[in-house]
Amino acid sequence: MLSHEEILQDLQSLKEITLRHKAPEAELAVGTAIINGVETPVFSKVPDNLGGVYLSAAMLHPQLPFLVYQDQRYSFGETYAMAGQLAKSLEQRFGIAKGDRVTVCSRNNPEWCLAYMAITMLGAIVVPMNSWWRGSEMSFGIEDSGSKIIFADQERIDRLASLEKKVNVQIIAIKPGPQSPYPEIHALIETGAQGPAFDPAAHPVAPDDDASILYTSGSTGNPKGVLSTHRAIINAIYTWKFAKEINEILRPELREANPPYQAGILANVPLFHVTGNHAQFLSSFLYQRKFVMMYKWDAEQALQLIEQERLSVLHGVPTMTWEVMNSPNFDKFDLSSLRSVQSGGAARPPEHLVMIEKKFSEQVLPGLGYGLTETNAIGALITGKFYLSKPHSTGRPTPPVTAMRIEDAQGRELPNGEIGEICIKGATIMKGYWKRPEDTAAAIKDGWFHTGDIGLLDEHGFLVIKDRAKDIVIRGGENIACAEIEYALAEHPAVCEAAVFGLPDERLGEVVGAAVMTMPGAVLTEEELGAFLAERLAQFKLPCFYRIQSEQLQRIASGKIAKKLIREEVIASLKTTSPS
Repeated sequence: MLSHEEILQDLQSLKEITLRHKAPEAELAVGTAIINGVETPVFSKVPDNLGGVYLSAAMLHPQLPFLVYQDQRYSFGETYAMAGQLAKSLEQRFGIAKGDRVTVCSRNNPEWCLAYMAITMLGAIVVPMNSWWRGSEMSFGIEDSGSKIIFADQERIDRLASLEKKVNVQIIAIKPGPQSPYPEIHALIETGAQGPAFDPAAHPVAPDDDASILYTSGSTGNPKGVLSTHRAIINAIYTWKFAKEINEILRPELREANPPYQAGILANVPLFHVTGNHAQFLSSFLYQRKFVMMYKWDAEQALQLIEQERLSVLHGVPTMTWEVMNSPNFDKFDLSSLRSVQSGGAARPPEHLVMIEKKFSEQVLPGLGYGLTETNAIGALITGKFYLSKPHSTGRPTPPVTAMRIEDAQGRELPNGEIGEICIKGATIMKGYWKRPEDTAAAIKDGWFHTGDIGLLDEHGFLVIKDRAKDIVIRGGENIACAEIEYALAEHPAVCEAAVFGLPDERLGEVVGAAVMTMPGAVLTEEELGAFLAERLAQFKLPCFYRIQSEQLQRIASGKIAKKLIREEVIASLKTTSPS
């Protein structure tokens, strides 16, 4: 753990390292570009488009393994060639051109990645659709985006069967069932292999051309499509590379001169999620990293794949790391290849960090990130000793093209230490919400994206997230941060995970409710939990209702706890049990 003086010293060193690392002569030099009429810092020596990112990796190490899924294994060179062949078929057979929208909806597999690459290489706009969506939701996504084609696996094709007369879209099959009537992706790749190879020069794509539409989950009504450019996505993935390199300069012991294994990451987050798509998949091109996919999340299989494939990165929402660490077979697997255990997408209770220190070797670097779909997952990042010293923080604004500030309700910037809305500015911010100019104008003001998250910057400039603005429980006029209670619950040795939410109350407006999953074999009562929290929290923050269960709390597609669904179920159950 670092002292106050050591933190200040390291931050000064990081500032100096950052300035050198982004200097004009440096590989990751930073210049400026005009984005939406605003002069904005950008990486100046990176590829203009995602196709250039793919090509650079394929040329650098064409034989290195890249996409791995069950018995499928493709190198960087093979992957790029197949994506180019698919792009040719999309253009020649289906007439797909720059600006056309093409949806991909499937479980994680190599074909998902190949489709994403082919679409963006043509300058078309890829629409990674939530594969958990049902028929009506899929219909909305297809119609809202105006997609001409959808790449879908058999499960998604079956859901589309009842929609064929309602939506005008061509299906391309991924891993289809027998006698499928639809064109199959590998057949299209074989067709595209005939004749000359795909020519990027014949398909010019500018940095500010549209690249993708990722749909947010949406708290009410239909989800919003987040439209991002090639520049925004590329600046996001190079931001992680920049942060990794300056951290290794500050901590030279982290850099392995001759690593025993190729870098590799477990692809355990859905590819339609910004974490799985950007932080895991697209970033792997920059690190020449093996991308090992799972059919669905399973902690035991994750341990097996880390050992089998000698993976270096375990990354995902915090509950995934928690489940891996709590596996009864944890000590039976060789995890010596791991170098980092990272999380994003949700707050990680400090108790998880304590367990990471105990369970993994000293070579493993813990990390946590904060970002949103609208920022292409960029916001703040914290690793190593900084993280161990500030376990409640999610890090400093990620250098070198991102700025962050805290605003009050009137839009005024607040000084460090004061709580307000977290706002982010920079090259990675979305272009806007697809076909929703009013929502875009409300979210982006003077280049600043208003996240809706509540937090503060501490004395050292580290971000501390308090809660979602719309997720705070307001009890009798008192604001209660759900995360604070969740952290306190996580300290109980019998609690595996918890979700805290507001429940309607006639007198107070809202009261606090909590759903808790117990550790295997543990027995826990409401009275015991209440007494435990009473020693840690003010009385008005204590939950008035507990749902205690031995099974895992419900999840949304990204792996996060489905807090809204749990809340709705609890409210419904309370209504049925209340006296009439």
